[in-house]
Amino acid sequence: MSYYNGNQTGQTPGLLPQPVFWWEAGGMFMTMLDYVRYTGDTSYNDVIEQALLFQVGNNRDFMPINQTKDEGNDDQGFWGMAAMLAAESNFQNPPENEPQWLALAQAVFNELASRWDPTTCGGGLRWQIFQFNNGFTYKNSIANGCLFNLGARLARYTGNDTYAQWAQKVWDWEFSIGLIDSGYNIFDGATDTQNCTGIDKLQWTYNAGIYLHGAANMFNYTEGSSIWEQHLTGLLNATHIFYQNGVMMEQGCENVKTCDTDQLSFKAYFSSWLASTTTLAPFTSKQIFPLLASTANAAAKVCNGGANGRLCGFRWTQAPTNDGNIGVGQQMSALGAIQSAMVQVPGKKVIAPLVTTTTGGTSKGDVSAGINSQNQTVALLLDTEPMATRDKVAAGILTFAVATTVVGSSVFMVM
Repeated sequence: MSYYNGNQTGQTPGLLPQPVFWWEAGGMFMTMLDYVRYTGDTSYNDVIEQALLFQVGNNRDFMPINQTKDEGNDDQGFWGMAAMLAAESNFQNPPENEPQWLALAQAVFNELASRWDPTTCGGGLRWQIFQFNNGFTYKNSIANGCLFNLGARLARYTGNDTYAQWAQKVWDWEFSIGLIDSGYNIFDGATDTQNCTGIDKLQWTYNAGIYLHGAANMFNYTEGSSIWEQHLTGLLNATHIFYQNGVMMEQGCENVKTCDTDQLSFKAYFSSWLASTTTLAPFTSKQIFPLLASTANAAAKVCNGGANGRLCGFRWTQAPTNDGNIGVGQQMSALGAIQSAMVQVPGKKVIAPLVTTTTGGTSKGDVSAGINSQNQTVALLLDTEPMATRDKVAAGILTFAVATTVVGSSVFMVM
């Protein structure tokens, strides 16, 4: 948090100093919510709450005026997932006159779903929301992963099967165009939105993590569906490319030293989602626990840099040598790796399970959140054929009325 000054006089709550983009600040507060959950240290609670609420926007949807012009679907999605984690971890609720965590996550889900674009590639979200931003012609895994992840988590938290059906819809689409292949490798995106035949096959930890965690939520929601167990196992096995001698690495850029500001933070989210997966689908623990432990051990050994001797390097595979590559993303990644390993401390109940509305969740929701009555609305109807979500298919399909504006379907790229 020494990199964050948003809670200081004259600064903007929720923002990190340049060149760190807005989405990554949302990711940082996800990491800090995990910190509170794992350690029980509440000293940052008010700072976290202030930041999340300040970046909400006039429509209570994480579309703040100072970011909207170049905000992308993945950008909004990361702040939505931060709100979702706040609800799931029973983080202190805002005052009643402020937007609530669950309602914020629902608002982001509704707006992402309203941008689903069936006009090209048979569906999917574009990277960018607005046509005038570079990346509007790119449909990528992280934007769609945010919708998948939120849908799966909202289904588990609320018990509303419509969310699960949307998660299934995203999953099926990713497979249909080859962004997830038969080996459960998850590729970055489709470079040509006319037919999505050109696939950028770069692989990143945060793409693997966001789908792994979403699949774990679907496995949990469906009470151990064999289909989601198969998907989850396949995704987990495919993550072997992100380890070197049992230590996590960003294989797309780390060894060649080309990771940019965004990519330096990806391992933070990957670690968090791996740890959460073990609590949602305990059968994964045997495979994940040793990797979390070896990674945390290596990351801790390189947190000895900078003038204060506590700044963490980025290449943990070189431990105990600190590579001197320090900054907020590097620090987030190390913190995420170290605290995520706490999930496996033998004989101790380190963290409370992530809650739902039936297991103690107190955050208030709003299924119509994010809808602007001044805009045209559409019903997000799912296919009439039941999807393979619950083993017990829901009796009926609920629909959401969601705002659809000229805001097409895209987002500010997190890469």
